[in-house]
Amino acid sequence: MKLNIRGNKVEITDAMKKHIENKLAKLDKYFENPDDIRASIVVRIKDLQQIVEVTVPTSKYTLRAEESHEDFYAAIDLMVDKLERQIRKNKTRLNDKYRNVDVAEFNFNYELEKNEEEAISKIVKRKNINMKPMDEEEAMLQIELLNHDFFVFKNVDEECVSVLYKRKDGNFGIINVK
Repeated sequence: MKLNIRGNKVEITDAMKKHIENKLAKLDKYFENPDDIRASIVVRIKDLQQIVEVTVPTSKYTLRAEESHEDFYAAIDLMVDKLERQIRKNKTRLNDKYRNVDVAEFNFNYELEKNEEEAISKIVKRKNINMKPMDEEEAMLQIELLNHDFFVFKNVDEECVSVLYKRKDGNFGIINVK
């Protein structure tokens, strides 16, 4: 896998670069031609946390993971573990979806070790909601009162359906569906 490693307000040393390369090499076994895959790695610091973000775009899907830890090397280890879990968890789903489609990047023939179990995600609950028109301030109040991570509402300001969500930094994001 070809790596584009950059630091945001952080100097990437040779030791850091070598550690990232060694850890991400574990993922090569999941790809048919790992040399054709380009991964972007951004390392940044926020307060005392070392934040490592990796994006691996392919032609059909994108793998992405972000981890933070006080120790840079621990953050790298956590991030690689998270990417590996994503690949393993979705291997069956990707295989079913792209069975008859040429997806040269992914090695569907790679078998998991016998002691590993694939956890298949499924829909376990469905809800029907009645969306009442409201503004963004009222939606923020609702998300706090309900203690949810997101809230769907009819946005009277934008005249569309909106999804309000809590971000990791404690602020809110909004997605407007036009």
